[in-house]
Amino acid sequence: MNSQYYVYIMTNFQKSALYTGVTNDLKRRAYEHKQGSGSGFTRKYGAVLLVYYEVFQDPLNAIAREKQIKGGSRKKKMALVDKFNPAWEDLYSQL
Repeated sequence: MNSQYYVYIMTNFQKSALYTGVTNDLKRRAYEHKQGSGSGFTRKYGAVLLVYYEVFQDPLNAIAREKQIKGGSRKKKMALVDKFNPAWEDLYSQL
């Protein structure tokens, strides 16, 4: 069975908070964020819009990429989203 792993970025309606995570089920995880059962960060800052994701076949590569993104500046995270999703639209409905 081929599993996929996802690194993703969620934001709030004001685009003032960016949350980076990793999961093996992006649709389920984004739904959890939207329902408020995501991370404490999500509940505190309302990061419910899926604005960026990458797909990996190997969980170790996905985790390494998540750490790389998390270690980067806010400016770098915003540039990733700008390139992937210039309108910063919620991508959840496209999953």
